[in-house]
Amino acid sequence: MTKKLAALTLSTALVALASPVLAQNQGDWTVGIGAGYLEPKSDNGTLAGLDAEVDSDVSAIFTVEYFVRDNLGIELLAATPFSHEVTLGGSVDAGSLKHLPPTLSLNYHFDTGTAWKPYVGAGINYTIFFDESSALGDLELDNSVGLALQAGLDYAITEQGAVRLNVRWFDIDSDVSLDGADIGEAEIDPWLIGVSYVHRF
Repeated sequence: MTKKLAALTLSTALVALASPVLAQNQGDWTVGIGAGYLEPKSDNGTLAGLDAEVDSDVSAIFTVEYFVRDNLGIELLAATPFSHEVTLGGSVDAGSLKHLPPTLSLNYHFDTGTAWKPYVGAGINYTIFFDESSALGDLELDNSVGLALQAGLDYAITEQGAVRLNVRWFDIDSDVSLDGADIGEAEIDPWLIGVSYVHRF
């Protein structure tokens, strides 16, 4: 059993060593394209005296990252618009909205010497709300600025390309008005789970 375990461990190590390694050096650029599932937290605040709920959505996501030092990059996240339905009190259809989440982050990529490269990052998110619509009146959400955190894992499939899985959290709080009157604050604070292909130039 011990010999089999040792052989399996050695085989796994040899496969990892034989796989392409995605080096990220000072001056490199990477571009990523993929899909992201955005899931707001379960309790989205109180609007007009009722508990608010914002539903989830899937959208295309894009990243551009420039490495200011080896393994240290400045990244911009962009996406096609996320669309959400807003429900009050568990049953009242309060309307719908769209948003864009441009986010600027500083990421550190850990050099494992293998095809696997984890990373962590932190930055600032600016959420732009638009196309708000409601049968109850003129619905409006203010744009939001907040902290953004992320962690991810790249797996090199070529010398210049990798598959990326990452998870992000955004601090998104927005003042909400209906027909010009303040009705509360939406506390969205979503998680974004993304899968992308990343190419290094």
